[in-house]
Amino acid sequence: MLTQFSDIQSPFASLRAQLNNISPNLKSVEKPIDLTIGAPRHPAPSWVQEKLDEAIDTVGNYPPIQGSTELQNALLGWVVKRYPSLANHISNKNILPLNGSREGLFYAIFMAKSKRADITNPVVLIPNPYYQVYGAAAIAAGATPYFLDAVAENNFLPKIDDVPVEILERTIAFYHCSPSNPEGAIATDETLQKAIKTARAYNFMFFSDECYSEIYRDEKPISALETGIKMEMAQKLQETTDPFANICVFNSLSKRSNVPGIRSGLIMGEQNFIQSFASFRNVAGPQIPGPIQHLSTHLWQDETHVSENRALYAEKLEMAEKMLKTRFFTQKPQAGFFLWLNLAEFGGGIQAASTLWKDVGLKLLPGAYLAQTNENGFNPGADYARMALVSSLEETEEAFERLLRVFG
Repeated sequence: MLTQFSDIQSPFASLRAQLNNISPNLKSVEKPIDLTIGAPRHPAPSWVQEKLDEAIDTVGNYPPIQGSTELQNALLGWVVKRYPSLANHISNKNILPLNGSREGLFYAIFMAKSKRADITNPVVLIPNPYYQVYGAAAIAAGATPYFLDAVAENNFLPKIDDVPVEILERTIAFYHCSPSNPEGAIATDETLQKAIKTARAYNFMFFSDECYSEIYRDEKPISALETGIKMEMAQKLQETTDPFANICVFNSLSKRSNVPGIRSGLIMGEQNFIQSFASFRNVAGPQIPGPIQHLSTHLWQDETHVSENRALYAEKLEMAEKMLKTRFFTQKPQAGFFLWLNLAEFGGGIQAASTLWKDVGLKLLPGAYLAQTNENGFNPGADYARMALVSSLEETEEAFERLLRVFG
């Protein structure tokens, strides 16, 4: 039960405690392989340092909280290029830069709560497994987290249909992730429409975490904002109606551009919400440093490095299909850079992680540590372990070989 901050345990801390007294057998392997953390290891663009140096003089001034004009224009330019259907509906008033998407995902809950000040016992809907900041935000806002199990039968996505009316009436926000972490599932337009219709019917915010949107294989994942436009066209809403009402989308450069260390992202969506959020950040949020704003401008404007990055992940996913076939998959990932490996027949993710670490020095993250266990003892991540395909092609191949050596 998640009711206070002390209930939120880092999955990596949980794994360290689990493996603390287990020494890997390195007689048959060259070195340990750690594929637990989803931190990109592909090289950043070669010109990153150059762009930082170009703006070094800006460190002598407080940077603009809403971003420089060049960064604002770069963000808008990327959005309309990536999502052409938004071109005639979105402006700089719908977009704000962030110090990475996690900052926005946490701060936004306070605006959502303010919007529904009439609710005395607020609820926040969260997918399960989930990104821990969703739970931290709910608790910080004095809300009760309500977890929606993202299981194979639901295409590894939370189902808004499963939420009782009495919960929806108290809901202030619904955190949603597509492509999903850790499963790599992409929400369909139909799924997003259901969620947005429900958010509007009960007047809560739909927070769409889309930070893996640029790491896909076949088709580009759609954005919740694109679905908002389709719904506007279908319903022929009045010109005064915001097509992005009750929707906010979060994205970042971390995965897209392999620069998790610079902390740069964006929030975009409902204009009134974004403007309220801007006022909140103006007094409570950190500015993005000037050199990082300048670098971010160029990263958002360049797609060459993004395509190259996507190709590297695709190569590793193809290798996974060739070597592992359907051995550990309930469903192969459609996007993102994780494998959600079904290890139920080997005792589940926690036991399998200990076995792999002890026998062949391969470290994976048990899925149970990414999810909440319900009152009936069910944890949707218990059967699984997450493997982050962030290493080199050669080391990834070695990891697959070790996995098969133990469980093949």
